Amino acid sequence: MREVNPFVEWIVKIAQPCNLACDYCYVYELRDRTWRHKPAVMANETADQLARRIAEHARRHALPTVRVVLHGGEPLLAGPARVEHFLEVLNQELRGTADCDISVQSNVTLLNPSWMDLFRRHGVTVGVSLDGSREANDRHRRARNGRSSYDSVQRGLELLRRPENKALFTGLLCTVDIANPPLQVYEALLAEGPRAIDFLLPHATWEHPPPGHDPHRTPYANWLLEVFERWYTAPRQKTTRIRLFENLMDLALGGHVRSESTGLGDTDFLVVESDGTIELSDSLKATRNGAAATGVDIFAHDFDTVARHPVVVDARRGGLEALADVCRDCEVVRLCGGGLRAHRFDPRNGFANPSVYCADLRVLTTRIRDRVLADVPARLRSAS
Repeated sequence: MREVNPFVEWIVKIAQPCNLACDYCYVYELRDRTWRHKPAVMANETADQLARRIAEHARRHALPTVRVVLHGGEPLLAGPARVEHFLEVLNQELRGTADCDISVQSNVTLLNPSWMDLFRRHGVTVGVSLDGSREANDRHRRARNGRSSYDSVQRGLELLRRPENKALFTGLLCTVDIANPPLQVYEALLAEGPRAIDFLLPHATWEHPPPGHDPHRTPYANWLLEVFERWYTAPRQKTTRIRLFENLMDLALGGHVRSESTGLGDTDFLVVESDGTIELSDSLKATRNGAAATGVDIFAHDFDTVARHPVVVDARRGGLEALADVCRDCEVVRLCGGGLRAHRFDPRNGFANPSVYCADLRVLTTRIRDRVLADVPARLRSAS
């Protein structure tokens, strides 16, 4: 039987709906409609089975640590009792087997002191989705009635910054909009005091390209490089980590990263929906209806069986063999890794294409690589 490359991270859709209506949302606003047939929240029985499956996988592969991300929709819509039940059973199942790094990715509009008490008891860290200042954030991230979500997010962030909660605030997730001035966005995010910032390209495909797309222009690279230069040349600001930049720097220096959007490593995570069905990366929902589905679930299948499933094997595969021919000979392929799989999609030939952001990725990776490599001798001299 083929050896299994274990999973170490599970993204858990503990709540399916969301209280915002972000117009770029890959779950509700793009091509996928499978969410309509899923339970609004994960039943306790489903949560119990998931906890057993994760612990079983951790024991089988002697994993020292597993990661669990509570996700949605908006995960806080599951309610404190349901979330705490899952946290308790997960810790109980993993006791003596593996440590569990638990986080929640939230818009924090529903965050309150009771939630923070629960998160402190269970060591749950919190990542927050925010696109910058009020103007930048409200371009896309509005409530279902069309009103601004910014003040509600700010109340949640103020709660996270309190001394008793600060250690649980891990960072901000920002989707790039080239209509927003990059340095203004960056400064607005820094002002919230995050430990890390993740910049995401808006999900797009060759069928549905991103705003401002032109194969001869690189607006997204230009936007990100403005932020990179400010971050890279201001040592104090580097105490705020930016995963995209750090990954590309590590790769440029010969390192290895495991990421969906950079490098050539295999992926090591799964998505578990509110009904216990197992899915691939949520980003695939930007391509077509049902694109993330695998046809397997936590009741009938253990995670080793899932890892051997042909659909999962194909989706997890890193390396050059997973890429379009034109990508394999590219000088920056070991940095960009062909880009996010969803961004390669074209209905005419599936994923056998370069990324719709190919031109941007080439410029972004080349500039960061050259900047970092040119700086290596100076760093070595200063160290000696």
